[in-house]
Amino acid sequence: MYSLNSKIILFILLINLFSNNLKSQHIKADDFKVLAFYTGKNDLAHISFVKEANRYFDSLSIVKHFEYQSTNDWNRMTFDELSKYDIVIFLDTRPEDPNQREAFQKYIEKGGGWMGFHFAAFSLEKSTYENNWSWYHDTFLGSGDYKSNTWRPTSAVLKRLTKNKFSLEKFIHAAPNEWYAWKNDLRKNKDIEILYAIDERSFPLGTGPKSMRYGRKDFIRSSGKIKIII
Repeated sequence: MYSLNSKIILFILLINLFSNNLKSQHIKADDFKVLAFYTGKNDLAHISFVKEANRYFDSLSIVKHFEYQSTNDWNRMTFDELSKYDIVIFLDTRPEDPNQREAFQKYIEKGGGWMGFHFAAFSLEKSTYENNWSWYHDTFLGSGDYKSNTWRPTSAVLKRLTKNKFSLEKFIHAAPNEWYAWKNDLRKNKDIEILYAIDERSFPLGTGPKSMRYGRKDFIRSSGKIKIII
């Protein structure tokens, strides 16, 4: 089962960042809307996370005064529907239908906000989730294919790299997670600003054959949109 706590802090950060934008644009917090998509099948850990996340975000929406909806109906992914929301979330997977993908890309290019958890960034050659959506994996996320991961879940210390105007903790002690490495080096992408990376003192990360002895886990901001890959 994946820990929810280290993910929640990032969602709260995202909400706070967008809340600042709302204030500057004189938009009422109650008008802020979030729509989360999920599949919630096959993998028990992913199913568990979706249930925990939905319960928590429902509670958070009451405290932070925003509207939160979640759905496993990916047919709702049309541009007209997405345009009603300030943030769209992928809790566990990605859209597969070409029309849904086109609608999501248009939504992002028109200024929509997005957040993805864990498996939402996954793609691997000769798997169910091929890298057959280049705009999403190579351009939008910039991460490319999955490369490796740690197992079992392990904790890590994340170090702040960004020097932007937002007040962020210098270090975050993340609860145990399964950490992913990606084919593309995000540091080489000029359009990506890295917020946090695994502090070098955390390596080697994990145990056994899937330990990660070098590399990094990046939380990124690109083109003015917060994008967090977990």
